[in-house]
Amino acid sequence: MSRSPAGPREKLIEAGVRLLEEQGPEALNARRLAAEIGASTMAVYTHFGGMAGLYEALAREAFARFERYLRRVPDTDDPVNDLLVLGLSYREFAVASPPRYRMMFGITSPGNVLPSFGHDLTTEGTPTTMAEMNRAFALLPRQVRRAMDAGRIRRDDPIAVAGQFWSMIHGYVLLETIGVFGAEGRGVLHILGPQVVNLLVGLGDERQAAELSAGRSLLAIEAARTVEPEPEPAPRRGRRPRPVR
Repeated sequence: MSRSPAGPREKLIEAGVRLLEEQGPEALNARRLAAEIGASTMAVYTHFGGMAGLYEALAREAFARFERYLRRVPDTDDPVNDLLVLGLSYREFAVASPPRYRMMFGITSPGNVLPSFGHDLTTEGTPTTMAEMNRAFALLPRQVRRAMDAGRIRRDDPIAVAGQFWSMIHGYVLLETIGVFGAEGRGVLHILGPQVVNLLVGLGDERQAAELSAGRSLLAIEAARTVEPEPEPAPRRGRRPRPVR
Protein backbone atom coordinates (compact mmCIF):
# COMPACT_ATOMS: atom_id res chain seq x y z
CA MET A 1 0.00 0.00 0.00
CA SER A 2 1.43 3.39 -0.95
CA ARG A 3 2.09 5.97 1.73
CA SER A 4 -0.22 8.99 1.73
CA PRO A 5 1.56 12.19 0.72
CA ALA A 6 2.86 14.04 3.77
CA GLY A 7 1.34 17.42 4.52
CA PRO A 8 3.16 20.50 5.82
CA ARG A 9 2.74 19.42 9.45
CA GLU A 10 4.39 16.04 8.90
CA LYS A 11 7.10 17.60 6.74
CA LEU A 12 7.94 20.12 9.46
CA ILE A 13 8.23 17.36 12.06
CA GLU A 14 10.43 15.25 9.80
CA ALA A 15 12.64 18.24 8.99
CA GLY A 16 12.83 19.15 12.67
CA VAL A 17 13.92 15.66 13.72
CA ARG A 18 16.52 15.57 10.95
CA LEU A 19 17.98 18.98 11.87
CA LEU A 20 17.97 18.07 15.55
CA GLU A 21 19.90 14.87 14.92
CA GLU A 22 22.34 16.38 12.44
CA GLN A 23 22.98 19.84 13.89
CA GLY A 24 21.50 19.96 17.38
CA PRO A 25 18.74 22.11 18.92
CA GLU A 26 20.41 25.36 17.87
CA ALA A 27 19.33 24.63 14.28
CA LEU A 28 15.66 24.61 15.21
CA ASN A 29 13.98 27.89 14.41
CA ALA A 30 10.87 28.79 12.45
CA ARG A 31 12.71 30.36 9.51
CA ARG A 32 15.10 27.43 9.05
CA LEU A 33 12.39 24.79 9.36
CA ALA A 34 10.07 26.56 6.95
CA ALA A 35 12.89 26.85 4.43
CA GLU A 36 13.56 23.12 4.73
CA ILE A 37 10.09 22.31 3.38
CA GLY A 38 9.77 25.27 1.03
CA ALA A 39 7.14 27.12 3.08
CA SER A 40 6.84 30.41 4.92
CA THR A 41 7.34 30.72 8.66
CA MET A 42 3.55 31.06 8.97
CA ALA A 43 3.35 27.26 8.49
CA VAL A 44 4.90 26.76 11.92
CA TYR A 45 2.25 28.93 13.56
CA THR A 46 -0.60 27.53 11.48
CA HIS A 47 0.14 23.89 12.34
CA PHE A 48 1.70 24.16 15.81
CA GLY A 49 0.72 27.55 17.21
CA GLY A 50 4.38 28.51 17.39
CA MET A 51 7.74 26.95 18.15
CA ALA A 52 6.70 25.65 21.58
CA GLY A 53 4.05 23.50 19.91
CA LEU A 54 6.56 22.28 17.36
CA TYR A 55 9.08 21.35 20.08
CA GLU A 56 6.38 19.26 21.76
CA ALA A 57 5.55 17.57 18.46
CA LEU A 58 9.24 16.77 17.94
CA ALA A 59 9.48 15.27 21.43
CA ARG A 60 6.39 13.14 20.76
CA GLU A 61 7.83 11.91 17.48
CA ALA A 62 11.16 11.12 19.13
CA PHE A 63 9.43 9.10 21.86
CA ALA A 64 7.35 7.27 19.25
CA ARG A 65 10.57 6.27 17.45
CA PHE A 66 12.08 5.36 20.82
CA GLU A 67 9.18 3.02 21.58
CA ARG A 68 9.44 1.36 18.17
CA TYR A 69 13.14 0.83 18.72
CA LEU A 70 12.68 -0.69 22.18
CA ARG A 71 9.92 -2.99 20.96
CA ARG A 72 12.48 -4.80 18.81
CA VAL A 73 13.77 -6.49 21.98
CA PRO A 74 12.36 -10.06 21.91
CA ASP A 75 11.29 -12.13 24.89
CA THR A 76 13.56 -15.07 25.67
CA ASP A 77 13.59 -17.70 28.41
CA ASP A 78 15.83 -15.39 30.49
CA PRO A 79 13.69 -12.41 31.55
CA VAL A 80 16.59 -10.70 33.32
CA ASN A 81 18.57 -10.83 30.10
CA ASP A 82 15.58 -9.27 28.32
CA LEU A 83 15.38 -6.54 30.96
CA LEU A 84 19.07 -5.75 30.50
CA VAL A 85 18.86 -5.85 26.70
CA LEU A 86 16.04 -3.32 26.98
CA GLY A 87 18.35 -1.09 29.01
CA LEU A 88 21.21 -1.48 26.56
CA SER A 89 18.84 -0.70 23.68
CA TYR A 90 17.82 2.44 25.58
CA ARG A 91 21.49 3.40 25.68
CA GLU A 92 21.99 2.63 21.98
CA PHE A 93 19.13 4.93 21.03
CA ALA A 94 20.44 7.71 23.26
CA VAL A 95 24.06 7.65 22.14
CA ALA A 96 23.05 7.48 18.46
CA SER A 97 21.89 11.10 18.79
CA PRO A 98 22.60 12.79 22.14
CA PRO A 99 20.91 16.06 21.03
CA ARG A 100 17.71 14.18 20.26
CA TYR A 101 17.84 12.37 23.61
CA ARG A 102 18.50 15.51 25.62
CA MET A 103 15.69 17.35 23.84
CA MET A 104 13.26 14.50 24.62
CA PHE A 105 13.79 15.09 28.34
CA GLY A 106 13.89 18.88 28.13
CA ILE A 107 17.57 19.11 29.03
CA THR A 108 18.57 21.21 26.02
CA SER A 109 15.23 22.29 24.63
CA PRO A 110 15.59 25.29 22.30
CA GLY A 111 14.50 28.54 23.86
CA ASN A 112 14.34 26.86 27.28
CA VAL A 113 10.96 25.35 26.39
CA LEU A 114 10.76 22.34 28.68
CA PRO A 115 8.22 19.52 28.32
CA SER A 116 5.58 19.33 31.01
CA PHE A 117 5.75 15.76 32.30
CA GLY A 118 2.84 16.40 34.63
CA HIS A 119 2.74 13.07 36.50
CA ASP A 120 4.31 11.58 39.61
CA LEU A 121 5.53 8.10 38.70
CA THR A 122 5.49 7.00 42.34
CA THR A 123 1.79 7.74 42.79
CA GLU A 124 0.27 7.63 39.30
CA GLY A 125 2.28 4.85 37.69
CA THR A 126 3.17 6.82 34.58
CA PRO A 127 5.85 9.49 34.21
CA THR A 128 3.99 11.98 32.05
CA THR A 129 0.81 13.08 30.33
CA MET A 130 2.57 12.39 27.02
CA ALA A 131 1.15 9.12 25.67
CA GLU A 132 4.18 8.43 23.48
CA MET A 133 6.54 8.56 26.45
CA ASN A 134 4.24 6.45 28.62
CA ARG A 135 4.08 3.72 25.97
CA ALA A 136 7.87 3.59 25.84
CA PHE A 137 8.14 3.48 29.64
CA ALA A 138 5.52 0.70 29.91
CA LEU A 139 7.95 -1.73 28.29
CA LEU A 140 10.21 -1.50 31.35
CA PRO A 141 7.79 -2.56 34.15
CA ARG A 142 6.59 -5.33 31.82
CA GLN A 143 10.08 -6.85 31.81
CA VAL A 144 10.41 -6.24 35.55
CA ARG A 145 7.21 -8.24 36.12
CA ARG A 146 8.58 -11.09 34.01
CA ALA A 147 11.74 -11.17 36.13
CA MET A 148 9.61 -11.25 39.28
CA ASP A 149 7.37 -14.01 37.90
CA ALA A 150 10.46 -16.08 37.15
CA GLY A 151 11.62 -15.72 40.76
CA ARG A 152 14.79 -13.88 39.78
CA ILE A 153 14.02 -10.76 41.79
CA ARG A 154 11.75 -10.41 44.79
CA ARG A 155 8.13 -9.32 44.57
CA ASP A 156 7.78 -5.57 44.91
CA ASP A 157 6.02 -2.71 43.18
CA PRO A 158 7.08 -3.22 39.54
CA ILE A 159 6.66 0.48 38.77
CA ALA A 160 9.00 1.45 41.60
CA VAL A 161 11.56 -1.17 40.55
CA ALA A 162 11.27 0.01 36.94
CA GLY A 163 11.95 3.51 38.22
CA GLN A 164 15.17 2.29 39.82
CA PHE A 165 16.38 0.76 36.56
CA TRP A 166 15.33 3.86 34.62
CA SER A 167 17.15 6.18 37.03
CA MET A 168 20.28 4.09 36.64
CA ILE A 169 20.35 3.95 32.85
CA HIS A 170 19.24 7.57 32.39
CA GLY A 171 21.97 8.85 34.70
CA TYR A 172 24.57 6.66 33.04
CA VAL A 173 23.56 7.77 29.55
CA LEU A 174 23.71 11.46 30.42
CA LEU A 175 27.23 11.05 31.78
CA GLU A 176 28.34 8.96 28.82
CA THR A 177 27.00 11.41 26.24
CA ILE A 178 29.11 14.22 27.70
CA GLY A 179 32.22 12.05 27.56
CA VAL A 180 32.68 11.10 31.21
CA PHE A 181 33.31 7.45 30.29
CA GLY A 182 35.25 8.04 27.08
CA ALA A 183 34.15 7.37 23.54
CA GLU A 184 34.77 3.63 23.18
CA GLY A 185 31.91 2.28 25.29
CA ARG A 186 34.25 1.08 28.04
CA GLY A 187 31.88 2.48 30.64
CA VAL A 188 29.37 -0.24 29.78
CA LEU A 189 31.79 -2.91 30.97
CA HIS A 190 33.40 -1.04 33.86
CA ILE A 191 30.53 1.10 35.19
CA LEU A 192 27.09 0.14 33.90
CA GLY A 193 27.59 -3.64 33.94
CA PRO A 194 28.75 -3.87 37.57
CA GLN A 195 26.11 -1.33 38.60
CA VAL A 196 23.24 -3.30 37.11
CA VAL A 197 24.53 -6.56 38.62
CA ASN A 198 24.70 -4.90 42.04
CA LEU A 199 21.14 -3.62 41.62
CA LEU A 200 19.88 -7.06 40.62
CA VAL A 201 21.61 -8.65 43.62
CA GLY A 202 20.08 -5.99 45.87
CA LEU A 203 16.68 -6.92 44.43
CA GLY A 204 17.22 -10.58 45.33
CA ASP A 205 18.95 -12.15 42.34
CA GLU A 206 21.92 -14.49 42.76
CA ARG A 207 25.14 -12.75 41.76
CA GLN A 208 26.26 -15.57 39.48
CA ALA A 209 22.88 -15.62 37.70
CA ALA A 210 22.90 -11.82 37.39
CA GLU A 211 26.39 -11.86 35.89
CA LEU A 212 25.39 -14.60 33.44
CA SER A 213 22.33 -12.62 32.30
CA ALA A 214 24.45 -9.47 31.99
CA GLY A 215 26.91 -11.31 29.76
CA ARG A 216 24.11 -12.64 27.60
CA SER A 217 22.65 -9.16 27.22
CA LEU A 218 25.95 -7.78 25.93
CA LEU A 219 26.12 -10.55 23.33
CA ALA A 220 22.49 -9.96 22.34
CA ILE A 221 22.93 -6.22 21.83
CA GLU A 222 26.07 -6.82 19.79
CA ALA A 223 24.17 -9.27 17.57
CA ALA A 224 21.32 -6.76 17.19
CA ARG A 225 23.70 -4.24 15.65
CA THR A 226 23.99 -6.49 12.63
CA VAL A 227 20.22 -6.39 12.04
CA GLU A 228 19.06 -3.70 9.63
CA PRO A 229 16.77 -1.24 11.46
CA GLU A 230 13.22 -0.63 10.33
CA PRO A 231 13.29 2.29 7.88
CA GLU A 232 11.88 5.64 8.89
CA PRO A 233 9.51 7.62 6.63
CA ALA A 234 10.67 8.39 3.10
CA PRO A 235 13.11 11.31 2.77
CA ARG A 236 12.02 14.78 1.80
CA ARG A 237 13.79 17.02 -0.73
CA GLY A 238 16.05 14.21 -1.92
CA ARG A 239 17.74 13.62 1.45
CA ARG A 240 18.42 10.17 2.85
CA PRO A 241 16.73 9.68 6.24
CA ARG A 242 18.95 8.94 9.20
CA PRO A 243 18.13 5.48 10.60
CA VAL A 244 17.16 5.23 14.25
CA ARG A 245 19.92 3.20 15.82
